[in-house]
Amino acid sequence: MSSTLPSFVLGYHGCDRSVAEAIFSGSSAHLLSSQNEYDWLGHGIYFWENSPQRALNYVRQQISRRARKSQIHEPAIVGAVIDLGNCLNLLDAHYSRVVRAGFTDLQDSIRSSGGSMPVNRTPPGGNEVLIRALDCAVVNIIHARRKEDNLQPFDSVRAAFIEGEPIYEGGGFYEKTHIQVCVRETGKIKGYFRPIVDASS
Repeated sequence: MSSTLPSFVLGYHGCDRSVAEAIFSGSSAHLLSSQNEYDWLGHGIYFWENSPQRALNYVRQQISRRARKSQIHEPAIVGAVIDLGNCLNLLDAHYSRVVRAGFTDLQDSIRSSGGSMPVNRTPPGGNEVLIRALDCAVVNIIHARRKEDNLQPFDSVRAAFIEGEPIYEGGGFYEKTHIQVCVRETGKIKGYFRPIVDASS
């Protein structure tokens, strides 16, 4: 079964204005890869798929959450044209078995080393699971094992997340539901662009 999706997607990355301008001017070739242990889809460059306003709202939230510790002083977003390439596409049921095998592999590895499994957690004062150390470790071990086994690496990871409050009482649609893309192979980012976004909304 082919894991290559047939088209490009547009992705949007929230960041500080200085980072965005460095990309637009060409002084930075690419956005930095995120290497946090709690990254939802493992390590890579993160984008909101087809949702510039969601990217802008997210970076604004980062400023308010972190207050003085935030490295973001002026919110901005960077658009990208992304070829997903060989994608670990978690919207495709075919990849459920790949992720399940990754979880088992992680369990076996940690048991043999005498360590403890990472856990997905809700941040203090929150009510949603936003710190995803377990998911991050599972995705990262999938990539590591493919490299060890000389298999074609995944260029990107793609998944949908149900997040936020219901849009209306009794409904099944949620305010912050989104598709997230994590790009591991920077060559699959075909170009960056300056999005047109309504900054007042």
